[in-house]
Amino acid sequence: MKNAASLPGHQPATPPVAGDGARSPRGVRRAELESSASATDLSTRDRVTQLLLERGATTAAQLGSALGLSPAAIRRHLDAMLAEGDVVAREQTVRGHRGRGRPAKVFLLTDAARVRCGTHHYDNMATAALRWIARDGGSAAVAAFAAEQVAALEARCRTAMEDAGDDPLARAEALAAALTAEGYAANASTIASGGQLCQHHCPVAHVAAEFPQLCEAETAVISRLVGTHVQRLATIAHGDGVCTTHIPTQPGRAQSGKTVTTVRTDR
Repeated sequence: MKNAASLPGHQPATPPVAGDGARSPRGVRRAELESSASATDLSTRDRVTQLLLERGATTAAQLGSALGLSPAAIRRHLDAMLAEGDVVAREQTVRGHRGRGRPAKVFLLTDAARVRCGTHHYDNMATAALRWIARDGGSAAVAAFAAEQVAALEARCRTAMEDAGDDPLARAEALAAALTAEGYAANASTIASGGQLCQHHCPVAHVAAEFPQLCEAETAVISRLVGTHVQRLATIAHGDGVCTTHIPTQPGRAQSGKTVTTVRTDR
């Protein structure tokens, strides 16, 4: 009987060639295992996060026992969470007589991790408070509240802009740097019709979507700090990707108390 490999029409299996786009079963298996391990790690860390959320300060031994993990395994997850800023470690507070040796470390969620868990509802509370103000004092009361809220921001930015000079575009650049330091991720640029100030983050976007007085108060601050009339072209609160403020090239300064409106030109 002839060997099957020599029979007419029979082609022996050819192993994949490296670099031809194919992967060996071993390579496929390895990728699947790595993907599965990554997903498992994330799932375990979610469980660790939930336990810390429910229990507060907890030792590694307590977490490992609750999750059925070995000391080495729970330590690996906690080290990763410490590196990512999701947890902090501190010495356990011991009341009464304490035995020999250092007290065990306990782990707690950071504020940032708690926010991601949805345990803080600052936007909801702020919106409810503004609704109460609007109901009892009307739109003017909301505007007054918004102006008071941005007053401290204006003072800090003005201090940061002391050496910016009088040119509105130069002041816009200085303002962008000041706003970035405040967490607004801002930048300024020169365009054909003047200047443009862009803010890529808005800390009150969800609230401002219902109460535009917040955007208007901020626009008035930008106008006073830049030293000229400005126009708001787009806002994150209204669904735009960036808050964009146009600084037209024009002589003169914005008068104190001048009304500044939010102008939308992208519709």
